[in-house]
Amino acid sequence: MIREVFMPALSSTMTEGKIVSWVKSAGDKVEKGETVVVVESDKADMDVESFYEGYLAIIIVPAGEVAPVGAAIALVAETEAEIAAAQKQGAGAPAAAAPAAAAPVPVAATASVGLQQNVSRQNGRSIVSPRARKLAKEFKVDLNSIKGSGPNGRIVAEDVEAAAGKAQPAPVQQPVTVPAAPARNMEASLSVPCFRVGYTITTDNLDKLYKQIKSKGVTMTAMLAKAVAVTLQKHPLLNACYVESGIQHRADINVAVAVAMDGGGLITPVLQNADRLDIYSLSRSWKDLVDRARAKQLKPDEYSTGTFTLSNLGMYGVDKFDAILPPNQGSILAIGSSRPQVVANEEGLMGVKRQMQVNITCDHRVIYGADAASFLQDLAKLIETNPQSLTL
Repeated sequence: MIREVFMPALSSTMTEGKIVSWVKSAGDKVEKGETVVVVESDKADMDVESFYEGYLAIIIVPAGEVAPVGAAIALVAETEAEIAAAQKQGAGAPAAAAPAAAAPVPVAATASVGLQQNVSRQNGRSIVSPRARKLAKEFKVDLNSIKGSGPNGRIVAEDVEAAAGKAQPAPVQQPVTVPAAPARNMEASLSVPCFRVGYTITTDNLDKLYKQIKSKGVTMTAMLAKAVAVTLQKHPLLNACYVESGIQHRADINVAVAVAMDGGGLITPVLQNADRLDIYSLSRSWKDLVDRARAKQLKPDEYSTGTFTLSNLGMYGVDKFDAILPPNQGSILAIGSSRPQVVANEEGLMGVKRQMQVNITCDHRVIYGADAASFLQDLAKLIETNPQSLTL
């Protein structure tokens, strides 16, 4: 697989970035989490790390040049055999042309393009905070003469003040109240024009399959995530999100699942590329994610890169509920408990079937009611008539 490395948005106001230096060269092996390039934003120089393992096949935007946020700056090949194909693909790519849907996006959204930022590395170059740079100019201090006291040698404001003899006594700290990040996210989500659609799904065949493969470590959460991911292949709009320039489509289907944390709160571990993994690998990944989530050991890309979210309260006996849309996503599916229900078939005969209520919340700027209804219809068809396909 060949992946594009995009110019990330390192701040909410950034519209373009300058390539300071490439830490890796074309053909070099790249490990997940390893720095590949240093980017100069409108605020500071920052290291950019890869979310993926592979080979840096070709550099599209060389050091010293500028590219808009969202533009492809390099290509990473998953295997050595794909390097030549990636180089051929990249050779014809315009150096600084951003995709049509690309636009300045919040820093939290840059994870969806396969990058994360880290301001603490130096890579042979002085890393200076914006305030320190401003003070150095004001006090006429040579930054090259200062040894930074910040993380990994970063020059901070206190270093400049000390060098200029202007060090200030530490202010008396006053108690402050800091709003929790989840609360801020909820407030942002509540400003989005949303609508909700409900659907009843019969789960008899899914429950039967679960009993057959449960002993192999398969979880119901993994089965539902897999069913949603497979259905999203047919409905890519449900996997998209809204950005200032319009609708941003995602190549990967990353299903986030809400998990309650001990002591309160929740986190949403992400099953990345859930549509491509088999049900057994998906279940193992889910167990590992949950264990590390409750131990507070998840990496940012393991809880912030979801493109579609599931919230399941069925284990609490909840019949149905509505979920709040997460930031940077277009949809979230709320799943209630599967219960025996007396229903009539097409011939009018009564019988008992297990059914669950699901309710999808969608961003109306991206998705319309018919889109959501069609998605739920296909999801129900998969679960009710062909759940065995989830094991293929």
